[in-house]
Amino acid sequence: MILLNPGPVTLSPGVRRALAEGADLCHREAEFAALTRDLLAGLEAVYEDAQDYAAALLTGSGTCGVEAMLATFAPRDRPTLVAANGVYGERMAEMLRRQGKPLLLARSEWAAPIDLEAVRRLLDARPDTACVAAVHHETTTGRLNDLTPLAALCRERGAELLIDAVSSFGGEEIPLATWRPLALAGTANKCLHGIPGLACVLARRAALEQESGHAPSLYLDLGGYYREQRNGFSPFTQAVQAAQALHAALAEFAQQGGWGARRARYQARTDRIRARLAALGVAPLLPAGESAAMLTAYLMPAGRSYEALHDSLKAQGFVLYAGQGPFHGRVFRIATMGEIGATDLERLETALTEFFA
Repeated sequence: MILLNPGPVTLSPGVRRALAEGADLCHREAEFAALTRDLLAGLEAVYEDAQDYAAALLTGSGTCGVEAMLATFAPRDRPTLVAANGVYGERMAEMLRRQGKPLLLARSEWAAPIDLEAVRRLLDARPDTACVAAVHHETTTGRLNDLTPLAALCRERGAELLIDAVSSFGGEEIPLATWRPLALAGTANKCLHGIPGLACVLARRAALEQESGHAPSLYLDLGGYYREQRNGFSPFTQAVQAAQALHAALAEFAQQGGWGARRARYQARTDRIRARLAALGVAPLLPAGESAAMLTAYLMPAGRSYEALHDSLKAQGFVLYAGQGPFHGRVFRIATMGEIGATDLERLETALTEFFA
């Protein structure tokens, strides 16, 4: 089964071997501590300009990483502004509500870019805003949000930038030296090609070294993870097998050329699928150049249903993704992460042609 959903991904043989053959490890032993230190070094090396950043690793989904980032860095006494244009921006706003922290929300239509002018107006009204949070790759629509102007606005207003990079970390450019985010959250099971169960947060080392006092949760306080993981250990039990899988996945990531090479592979696969669907009269939701390399949302043609498409493709060995919220039933999404070969793409093109022709 080839997974065309935006995580989890189809695993490589090497990652499968790491799962099948990895030793049973206690998370309090030296062997696992060495593994953890290797993982942190690998995560900190994903982007070349991360010298001022350190990684913290915690057991949970990408959402866990995002919530830990907000828990640790969003203050209790000053607002955090969320720029939302999809499910995952709205989810960050809900996290802050649940944490009881002051929130400002600059909401855009889900098919639209981030509303920079709305962000500017809210910052004008609340100059005490501490942080601005945004999603880099909003998989609701496949949009890759251009965070360069938002980062510049944050610097201008003295607000820190927090990034949900769960669906872009390792698969899209994240210019840390230019954007200077306070932190970004990622996950093992999307562009890094590991398995679900581990999330990471890359944050400025100086911020992790000081006790923020913002976290309303013991488990989600990244300061404790950072301090203990410098010696390879963690405050709580880690997902040992997921760590072994991520170790193999990060080795393959480096061997295959890093994020730039991975992005190029994703884009080549996406371009091929987009071209075939265009020939079949199926249009993308967003104009060319606005989607991330690894995911595109397509408009469902009249007279066709997502359920029928899903079942047809699944019968031929492919899993794709439905639309969310107002796009449910109106779009379908195809992601190109993971172990997808030339033969798989040929079979997919045939399956799409049989359904839409």
